[in-house]
Amino acid sequence: MRRVAPVGGTAVQDHVALAEIELCGELIIAASEAEDRLSLESIDEVLRVRPEGARGCV
Repeated sequence: MRRVAPVGGTAVQDHVALAEIELCGELIIAASEAEDRLSLESIDEVLRVRPEGARGCV
């Protein structure tokens, strides 16, 4: 259930939604800078996704 900010100026932040918006923005930037379509590997890199079985941080 999403919370809505009450009338009166108190802001409630949805951290999951903010993270999703940030990732979408990063994808848009990467796509706009690319000469061609982004490969699946490039998208995974932007989204900081590791292939199954990979260890360590991306």
